[in-house]
Amino acid sequence: MDPELEAAVPAFPRADLIDPVAARKSLAQLAATAPAPDTTGLEIEERTVDGDPRVPVRIYRPRGAQGAILWLHGGGFVMGDLDTEHPWAVRIAHGSGAVVIPVGYRRAPEHPYPAALDDTYTALTWATDHAAELGIDPVRIAVGGHGAGATLAAAAALQARDRQGPPIRFQLLNQPALDDRQQSWSARHFTATPFMTREKVAASWRHYLGPKTNAAPVSPYAAPARATDLCGLPAAHIATAQFDPNRDEAIDYALRLLQAGVPVDLHQWAGTFHGSQAAVSAEVSRRQIDELAAVLRRALA
Repeated sequence: MDPELEAAVPAFPRADLIDPVAARKSLAQLAATAPAPDTTGLEIEERTVDGDPRVPVRIYRPRGAQGAILWLHGGGFVMGDLDTEHPWAVRIAHGSGAVVIPVGYRRAPEHPYPAALDDTYTALTWATDHAAELGIDPVRIAVGGHGAGATLAAAAALQARDRQGPPIRFQLLNQPALDDRQQSWSARHFTATPFMTREKVAASWRHYLGPKTNAAPVSPYAAPARATDLCGLPAAHIATAQFDPNRDEAIDYALRLLQAGVPVDLHQWAGTFHGSQAAVSAEVSRRQIDELAAVLRRALA
């Protein structure tokens, strides 16, 4: 493991998701330890998107931005909100020059699948329909996020393709969780890695998918690795962490996208673990966020 990250491990909460409320509080406390970001040059606006129910979003607008990214926070479908994502949204907006629109989607277990995806798609449709009002080009809208947020971004891309919905320019997927079956090598061997354990991944999926009342298969819109056809999806950048139970399913998804003719960048970050981009004191963590911003800038150019 990267030595700076190893030193930061004790600061990460050991939330197990048994108590979702406590887990949310723990993540919020971790996010609050991040240095306050410099918002100079950004217009920040709170909005609520019409839908059933209405969806809160926060808009980070750099000067002269023409492209945008719908940004989904991480937290295992259970934790996280617009406030916990604030430092990363600011850095991505500054680094990419794009409008960043984090979505306050409904969280499990109170709101299992498809609530979070429905909110994501509602916000995506709104951003496209209101592109002129937002001052962005409607064909320069990307989707992306960390962890479960990256899962929702990948699912939204599948859904938009299948519904012939809003045109998505790019997918920016950082450490996505894509397969509820947990059968990859990394899922079976990284059982007690920092911040994200096998047990925590399983609990995340249980909360998100909800109680099983029948033998119906899990939808690929819930777990994108289950999709059998990846043709026609937007170009993607997928970043993975070396010591992450979700690592191999993300690498496999990248390979399958390539085989389907989708342009893909895949970056495996050596010595890192799931969520390690939050360790702002570590050089490798800063480089992870800086790369996401730089990739987005190129993709929306």
